[in-house]
Amino acid sequence: MQRKAFKMYLLPGNSVEYKKRHDEIWPELAELLHQVGIQNYSIFLDESTRTLFGYLEAPDISTLDSLPAQEVMKRWWAYMADIMETNADHSPVAIDLTPVFYLA
Repeated sequence: MQRKAFKMYLLPGNSVEYKKRHDEIWPELAELLHQVGIQNYSIFLDESTRTLFGYLEAPDISTLDSLPAQEVMKRWWAYMADIMETNADHSPVAIDLTPVFYLA
């Protein structure tokens, strides 16, 4: 299993809305994420900096490269664009984090 960690940024005053939207994640989006092999996907929020920390596992992280082309992913990004920092295509500004320690 390969692991991936990244950070994103929430816009001020949107922590409750961000959680609400993820509590109501669209079934078709959850299905897509499972189809590409994503498991153990968690997002944590540091409210003092509005930094979102994401962590996921997948058998092959390269399968995530197919997500930006999927319509449901594009719709989700557009839906989330008003509450977080995004790129021009509405994808979240996501910064990969470098693994430095792992204890199995």
